[in-house]
Amino acid sequence: MFEQLLHGSLIRVRFWFLAAAFVFCAGLVPADPANAQARALPDFTDLAEQVGPSVVNIRTLERVSARPRAGAAPDEEMLEFFRRFGVPIPNTPRQGPRPNRPQPQDEEQPRGVGSGFILTSDGFIMTNAHVVDGADEVLVTLTDDREFKARIIGADKRTDVAVVKIEATGLPAVKVGDVNRLKVGEWVMAIGSPFGLKNTVTAGIVSAKQRDTGDYLPFIQTDVAINPGNSGGPLINMRGEVIGINSQIYSRSGGFMGISFAIPMDEAIRVSEQLRASGRVSRGRIGVQIDQVTKDVAESIGLGKPGGALVRGVESGSPADKAGVEAGDIITRLDGKVIEKHNDLPRLVGSIKPGTRSTMTVFRRGSTKELVVVIAEVEPEKTAQRPADREEKPKISAAGQALGLTVSDTTEAQRKELKIKGGVKVDTATESAARAGLREGDVIVAISNVEVTGTKEFEAAVGKLDRSKPVNVLFRRGEWAQYAVIRPTR
Repeated sequence: MFEQLLHGSLIRVRFWFLAAAFVFCAGLVPADPANAQARALPDFTDLAEQVGPSVVNIRTLERVSARPRAGAAPDEEMLEFFRRFGVPIPNTPRQGPRPNRPQPQDEEQPRGVGSGFILTSDGFIMTNAHVVDGADEVLVTLTDDREFKARIIGADKRTDVAVVKIEATGLPAVKVGDVNRLKVGEWVMAIGSPFGLKNTVTAGIVSAKQRDTGDYLPFIQTDVAINPGNSGGPLINMRGEVIGINSQIYSRSGGFMGISFAIPMDEAIRVSEQLRASGRVSRGRIGVQIDQVTKDVAESIGLGKPGGALVRGVESGSPADKAGVEAGDIITRLDGKVIEKHNDLPRLVGSIKPGTRSTMTVFRRGSTKELVVVIAEVEPEKTAQRPADREEKPKISAAGQALGLTVSDTTEAQRKELKIKGGVKVDTATESAARAGLREGDVIVAISNVEVTGTKEFEAAVGKLDRSKPVNVLFRRGEWAQYAVIRPTR
């Protein structure tokens, strides 16, 4: 009897000892909150509250000279456009000018709506260059509904980065993140004003990094929903840091298709620092025409694996010419930095201050050479003059006139330059189209989510429109795709 009681007591002691040991060990190894968060769906509420006050709405206005008609009433469609986008309706004179003495006056018309974010607490704001391009006046609205007139400090079209300044202090500035820590598949969030809807939050993941879509920028590709008005807004990581500026979308239909691009913040900061210092960006150049190095070429010349930039031509009298670079050379390093792809070279050269002596490694006929090149400055972009092309008359129709547009087919050279399959060139933009921000020289590629490859498709698409509803138009202005919303005349 005594032995049975003793045996039962030992079993109970052993059980409680094991239970206590388990609790003790569990206390020594706490649950990892980071892993727990990774397994759960992300929650963006804290990020939206944290970063939301730093995001601003940007509206741009353009001054247009006009001669008012005596006793003319305000344009109802213009007033409706103002109401839709929350723009203050300008004062109109109660009486027209005296007969036979028309007095010209300037009118302010809306150009577009975009986004931006507060870079410093004293009022420096970052946005896209295409958001403020051509604007006579820039209006910035904060989340607390305060509105300021902004001064454009500088804009760089090559990178699509701009800095504007408002006179205010104590503003909630964003935190800038490290783009190098960004990983493909990581959750990110965007805040902006799509279609004028302020402080709209969308989210997704990083789809790719270092996406080559331009000479100077390796973009961040995401599947975050970006629409007209999001341009210039921040792309935010899960730590509440801005790691990019939402800039472009890829679309065949004219609507969002799950692919959007953001300017990496490290590149944008470098540009913004120059804009704040001098109002412009100074870039280096060496004067070479380059191409990629294919696998076949690399193997045939003994380079091994593909890499570097193949020199197709050297500009006479350029820094590269003076340094001894020859056509056929493969530039593999610049100041010790490896050139993995040929597009790396213009980015590296462009980031070097003009006048700097740099060391360049080239592969030439089976051996490497070290050359010293003095970086020159890229010449400012010249405004392209419109060619006097009068061979074809613009194709006009009642449907096109209803939108305030006169269009013509694009040339092969224009399609090649813009890398598009078709589209129609805007020859004139008046009335509804002008108020929506379209202007001569723009190339329309889609109307109401219907792809436009030429004037016939343009006329067919416009003919099917419901003129009682606004029409979204996707167009190209230079390298950038933008949207406009047109309200047709009835």
